[in-house]
Parts: sequence; structure tokens; C-alpha cells
Amino acid sequence: MPQMHTAHNKVGTRELRANLATALRRAAAGERVIVTESGRPVAQLGPVDAPAGTTMDELVARGLVVPPRRAPRDRDTVTPTPIDIHSGMRFDQIVRDLR
Repeated sequence: MPQMHTAHNKVGTRELRANLATALRRAAAGERVIVTESGRPVAQLGPVDAPAGTTMDELVARGLVVPPRRAPRDRDTVTPTPIDIHSGMRFDQIVRDLR
């Protein structure tokens, strides 16, 4: 999934040279910092490894992920058994077989 780039996480090359320590601290904290040249993205600074604690619970706690509204279901009971569909069969017949 592509990451959305906002003005908050973009930095120009001139600003990067002037504030390299700040950009490195942001990257070390887990933020992706996009380096631009003439307004065009050319590089990315980020953490070497995924930060510790990037579980779903951690992402929910940080407000980056919305927890599901429903309780998880047992996958074995949700997945129906597959049915054979032969070529030439009409769609209404397929739906009737599924019901």
C-alpha cells in the first residue's frame, strides 16, 4: 500500500543539509522522511528496522489503525465449501445452488 506524503514528512535538500540531525531523529523515531529536489521526491530516510512494538494493538493505541467493530469470526465456519461451476452454466443457476 503506497504511503501518503504530506508536507509534514517532506524535506528539501537545502533544508536537509541545514537540519540533518532533526531529520535523522525523525527517521529514528519511525517516521519516513521524503527528501525532495526542486519539489520532486528523490530519496527517503527511515528506520533501518521496523520499530519494536508494531503490533496491531500498538498501531491502534497510536491511532494509526481503527480496530474492527465486530468480534473476529472462526474462519472454519465462515468459509463455505467450494462448489463446482461448469462452463455454460447461467449465473442465476449458480446463485440458486449457493443458496
